[in-house]
Amino acid sequence: MKKIECIIMDWAGTAVDYGCFAPVAAFIEAFAEKGLVIDVVQTRKPMGLPKIQHIRELLSMSDVNEQFTARYQRAWTEEDVVELNRLFEKHLFASLENYTDPIPGVIPTLEKLRAAGIKIGSTTGYTREMMDVVLPAAQAKGYHVDYCATPNLLPAGRPAPYMIFENLTKLAVPSLDTVIKVGDTIADIREGVNAKVYSVGVILGSNEMALTEAETKSMPASELEARIADVKERMLAAGASYVIRTIEELPALIETINAGN
Repeated sequence: MKKIECIIMDWAGTAVDYGCFAPVAAFIEAFAEKGLVIDVVQTRKPMGLPKIQHIRELLSMSDVNEQFTARYQRAWTEEDVVELNRLFEKHLFASLENYTDPIPGVIPTLEKLRAAGIKIGSTTGYTREMMDVVLPAAQAKGYHVDYCATPNLLPAGRPAPYMIFENLTKLAVPSLDTVIKVGDTIADIREGVNAKVYSVGVILGSNEMALTEAETKSMPASELEARIADVKERMLAAGASYVIRTIEELPALIETINAGN
């Protein structure tokens, strides 16, 4: 039985930015500049994809598509996608550094795994330019990884597996069955599935839960448990090998996998 050699972490909603709020606000503001109203539920649905593909998915939603046609008297084009992406990046870069706080439990958990010889890679829906803001800000707060792949330098982003494969190449990890991909979106889960590695969903702090840390702590237990169960069901339906509540459960899960249970 081969043992886990590498975990590959997502960023926003998994490692930093509890609840994955930075891109949500930027998408809503960008669309508003074009006279289009999108809500939080719509905005979160394609989360985890490369951001320009995320915009295409939003424009393809029937309500948003109808808004666009009514306002501009034509169908949206790739030029509109590029313009919205420019607006999105403008709003995101203005606030991105403010959304780089590590999620509670991430730093000590990854330090424990690194001490055990496990390599820490990462993938993201952010571009390299965005990660040039996020990486140093997160490092200054104590969070760092051994490598970070971004979608804009590869054939495709999530749910394609290329970012995972780039991590394995850069970190010299020779076997897919020694790798765990950890993420908080459905796109993360599918990325891991498509790479044929263990695909693990993490619930609390995730885009799928869509709650701040304060909202999570103040929510009535029965309501919180219902939301957790719903997210777990969606992640498993997307193909997750395992679903954990918090990253702090990852070392025990790795022990379970290593034991062949």
